[in-house]
Amino acid sequence: MLNTDLCKILNIKHPIIQGGMAWVATAELAAAVSNAGGLGVIGAGNAPAEIIENEIEKAKKLTDQPFGVNVMLLSPFIEEVMEVVYRHKVSVVTTGAGNPGKYMKKLKEIGTKIVPVVPSVALAKRMESLGADAVIVEGTEAGGHVGELTTFVLVPQVAGEINIPVIAAGGIADGRGLVAALALGAKGVQIGTRFICSEECTAHEKYKNAILKARDRDAIVTARSTGHPVRVLKNKFAKEFIKNEKEGFIPEELEKLGVGKLRDAVVEGDVEGGSVMAGQIAGIVKEIKPCKEIIDEIVRDAKVQLQNLKGLVKEE
Repeated sequence: MLNTDLCKILNIKHPIIQGGMAWVATAELAAAVSNAGGLGVIGAGNAPAEIIENEIEKAKKLTDQPFGVNVMLLSPFIEEVMEVVYRHKVSVVTTGAGNPGKYMKKLKEIGTKIVPVVPSVALAKRMESLGADAVIVEGTEAGGHVGELTTFVLVPQVAGEINIPVIAAGGIADGRGLVAALALGAKGVQIGTRFICSEECTAHEKYKNAILKARDRDAIVTARSTGHPVRVLKNKFAKEFIKNEKEGFIPEELEKLGVGKLRDAVVEGDVEGGSVMAGQIAGIVKEIKPCKEIIDEIVRDAKVQLQNLKGLVKEE
């Protein structure tokens, strides 16, 4: 075990959280990660409440360990989704795309831990003042919607300004990344791309294979001109999207081009015409394994790295 404050707060064995990726983070994946000692998370995305309720009920049948739900606060179904979360007394809620302040009181009343994703020191401090139990600090290396600051520079700045645990996200897929995050002041990590290439992940095999084939420079950022940049793997859709940006398409036109493209890739396996969201760390993901093997390998490697670092310290 690598025991940190985060493990106690979330009642998990290892300080590893699975990212709440839309269309990817289903009950099957969440339950497998939780059963392996991490915190599995169901991604609500923009799905209707009944779909999220089905996923929660399925996860409860697959694991007796804590798991979470990631809610997108800009979802058109957010109020109905939150009612489902309240009703099922979900152990942990992670949030994105907004301020979860209006929901915090009720979540705390039912014992749910609240862990918002934050892109800045200012928002992290704001979330702490509102009662968040921890924050996920996500760098631009991550897949999907990203900010500008890197994990390496953002995590220590946030960790130095707040007293609740920081969870590092973006560019982490192995034990080296976990140890680096701990050195930067984090108490745990959130991992997304690596878990896509797990046996339990229900994403299309072509989506997984696209990640396995990715090289170090294949994860690029699109849609910067819209104000909502997205990191994806290079493919026909990404190249056309960037071409349209350069030709001056207005943000509304660009956003229409992206509608439904993530589902096309994840569910239908259209890895040329769809949006293959993945982080920059995709280049080191080389095989598909069960979640338990992935987590055990991360923890085992982290311990080795820590021992190696101790060997570098010599008494004067």
